[in-house]
Amino acid sequence: MTVIEAEVHTFLRSFLRNQPELNWPHHLTMARLAARALRLNRPALMQTGTASGYCFSYLTPALLFTRPVIVVAPQPKQKELLSSAIPQLKEWLETNTPVWVWEDLNSVSAPYLQDHCGLILVSPEDWFADRLFQKGRLPQNAPTIFDEADHLEQWARDQLTQCWRSQDWNQLLNDYPQQAESIRNVRVELTKLLYNRPQNPYECLLLNQPEQEILEKLSLSLQAVAPYHRFCQFFQQAQQANQLFWADMHRETGEFTLACCPVSVAETLAPLWEQQPMVFIGGFLDWEKEAPIYRQQLGLPEMTALKFSPDRDHDTINLYIPDGIPMPNTQKFQPVLLEKLRHLVLEASVNLHLIVILVSDVPLKRQVAASLAGEFGSRVRLESTEVRENGILVCSWEFWRNYQHALATPSLLVMTTIPLPSLENPLVAGQVAYYKQKRQDWFRLYLLPTALREVQRAAVPLREKQGLVTLLDSCVNHRSYGATVLSALEPYVRVGNWNFVRQLLSSDIHNTIGVEDDF
Repeated sequence: MTVIEAEVHTFLRSFLRNQPELNWPHHLTMARLAARALRLNRPALMQTGTASGYCFSYLTPALLFTRPVIVVAPQPKQKELLSSAIPQLKEWLETNTPVWVWEDLNSVSAPYLQDHCGLILVSPEDWFADRLFQKGRLPQNAPTIFDEADHLEQWARDQLTQCWRSQDWNQLLNDYPQQAESIRNVRVELTKLLYNRPQNPYECLLLNQPEQEILEKLSLSLQAVAPYHRFCQFFQQAQQANQLFWADMHRETGEFTLACCPVSVAETLAPLWEQQPMVFIGGFLDWEKEAPIYRQQLGLPEMTALKFSPDRDHDTINLYIPDGIPMPNTQKFQPVLLEKLRHLVLEASVNLHLIVILVSDVPLKRQVAASLAGEFGSRVRLESTEVRENGILVCSWEFWRNYQHALATPSLLVMTTIPLPSLENPLVAGQVAYYKQKRQDWFRLYLLPTALREVQRAAVPLREKQGLVTLLDSCVNHRSYGATVLSALEPYVRVGNWNFVRQLLSSDIHNTIGVEDDF
């Protein structure tokens, strides 16, 4: 073990001995790998198997390193680090290592940062904006740690998405009054075409050929007088290969927003990773340790990889998969699902804890909420953080992923279906078409990895309390990928007896210690 790895190991071990609540078992291993990555300027990827509690493992080497280190984390995570973890560590390490946030960089030059050790906290949005658009506010070649890298692809996609909104149309009219009539005609004609198309639950539409031709005519007419106008640049980007081009529909106002972004972000991001050594840390990045699919999606090279599994002694969930549930794509599924949910909620209501029901399908989500509200009244909430202690929350997987930290830990989490992205969503269909065009396995490379990550993240809050997860999708028993989905939920104890399920639900699961055997 070399100097910084040994130093990090020694300091962190003594710190953890005085912090018994920090009982994640992999702190020291992860800290040594992070320190090694910083020392050797080599990329590394770590899957923690948990959503929180590991930050001390990368902060310790970052605070002890002799060069500036950038930590990229969302604002809520930054607040947590600044208010608790960083002050604790700095006091224990007896270090005066400066800590900067994005706002501080207005008064500190990049060359100064380059020559001084320190910790720089930035949001994903600011980091991508600085690197993609060469703003130069961050020091070059500084080792960079991405926390919560599970969301890295979406963060990049958000930054690479270009939009054309209602106010942009109005500004275009002001900029070119001589073109006002043609601009208005294009907007009216496009509105008619979009609103005459069949509505879908996702309220977005990929632009077809006639709609793009209308915009092309406007772009050509504007290029004659203003070839560098933002509309011309927007349309030119949308017409490039590897671009999704769609309209988000705002039916309450009769308007729409045009948007485009790369189908695959890998080609755009690959050059960014070469500019500095990177460490990627997330709970669940890929099914495999080396994260080949995750790396392919983001244009990442091969790198040192580490994958920790949840602790079987402390992170085991109870898993119930009832028999006799029809396949989700059949007409029999919905009535059986609603009846099963009713039974589960009735049994779980005794312990007065939160119940969460995850529904992928947009119309079905509303129907489930309406059906349960008819019997359980105001306890039922549809995608709201304002929910009672004994409430019943019906929501999408995305909502649960984004807000689970703000909600109580449920005693029961129901996964109505495996969260495979729906091909009825035009944006999903567009990405699948891209994989097909490349003659790649779109299910294995896109749909299934997306679902596995969602399943793993969704169950995290219940692991500490060893709660009950119920999966009502019989595909897990009848499809070849079912075993992979079950593996993504490990460690779990399979509960197969309804009487025992009732016993679990009617007791206070928050005080149970799980079960020993399969029932």
